[in-house]
Amino acid sequence: MTTEAAAEAAGALEAHRPMLLGLAYRLLGSRHDAEDVLQEAYLRWLGVDRARVEEPRRYLSRVVTRLAVDRLRARQAARETYVGTWLPEPVPTAPSPFGPLDRVELRDSLSTALLHVLERLTPPERAVYVLHTAFDLPYAEIAEILDRSVADCRQLYHRATARVRQEQRRFTASRPERERLLDAFLAAARDGDLARLTDLVAADATAWNDGGGRVRAALNPVTGADRIARFYAGVYGPRHRVTMDPVELNGEPAMMITRADGSRYTLTIAAADGRITGIYVVGNPAKVPAVG
Repeated sequence: MTTEAAAEAAGALEAHRPMLLGLAYRLLGSRHDAEDVLQEAYLRWLGVDRARVEEPRRYLSRVVTRLAVDRLRARQAARETYVGTWLPEPVPTAPSPFGPLDRVELRDSLSTALLHVLERLTPPERAVYVLHTAFDLPYAEIAEILDRSVADCRQLYHRATARVRQEQRRFTASRPERERLLDAFLAAARDGDLARLTDLVAADATAWNDGGGRVRAALNPVTGADRIARFYAGVYGPRHRVTMDPVELNGEPAMMITRADGSRYTLTIAAADGRITGIYVVGNPAKVPAVG
């Protein structure tokens, strides 16, 4: 391949890169894996007869989706050896790496709470859900991308939607409400105010902590308002020297927390009915973004 042809191929991919990165990230919940998928898609794009490709965007979307689904299947087996809870890799969205396509109405499809729910779907269910919900692709095009029938894709979407809706009631709070609850929760944690912490958290809330075995983090989910209050008062209470910097991650308010030993954690929440229903803390250094 000539240098000119390679540059032309790279230019075509770059023109669709924000959309493709957004697609891969929503499918995988990992910026690192999404970048790897785009690199592999580029290599395949270099080898195809591009004169026979009528719509590069559709072709590249198909390649990225299939590569992501393959990676999801492989990752499910590898997840058994992951130390502790696995959470999606948080990404800064101010500004967004996903470009103009990351419109306000698409931000909900980036939230940590939703990505965490999507981890419970099968790879084909997740692919259909993301393609139809976040990218508004018709079932006929999704069927072509996944090499399945339209009827099969409809069924996969309805199954995925039913599972997502079961959980979505737990993260219905508006952005201002989540921001208020996040600030209040961390202020109470720093003060060691157990009563205030307990009042801010729903009775059936769950906190997930992802350290990947590389930093201190609870290995199992922490459940219930009382246990969550005691855990975070113990982690961020008055005797601990931590700094907290507000950031935007995955289109939602978040906090970058730095401990005295230099370890860094991101913290986001889910909320509904005026209380926190989920807490997501990522401390695995391979996942914590360079923000804050």
